[in-house]
Amino acid sequence: MTIFDMLEQSGVLTLFGMGVVFSFLVVMIVAITLVGKVIHGLGLDKDTASSAAAKAVPAAAKSGNGEVTAAISAAVNEYRKNN
Repeated sequence: MTIFDMLEQSGVLTLFGMGVVFSFLVVMIVAITLVGKVIHGLGLDKDTASSAAAKAVPAAAKSGNGEVTAAISAAVNEYRKNN
C-alpha cells in the first residue's frame, strides 16, 4: 500500500467520521426541540417551586419584620456608598 493510498483512505475515514458526528448532532437538536414542544404542549414547563417562593416572600415581609428590612436596606445603602 502506497502513501497515497493511505492518505486517500485516511481522508475518506475523516470525512465519514465528521459526517457521522454532524448527523448525530442534527438528530440530537431535532429530538431536543421536539421534546421541548411536547413538554410545553402538555403544560409541564410551569415551575411551581419558584411561584411558591415568590408568594412566600411577601408573607414574610408582612409578618412585622420592618426593623429587619430597614436594617438590611441601610446596610446595603452604606455598602453601595463605600464601594
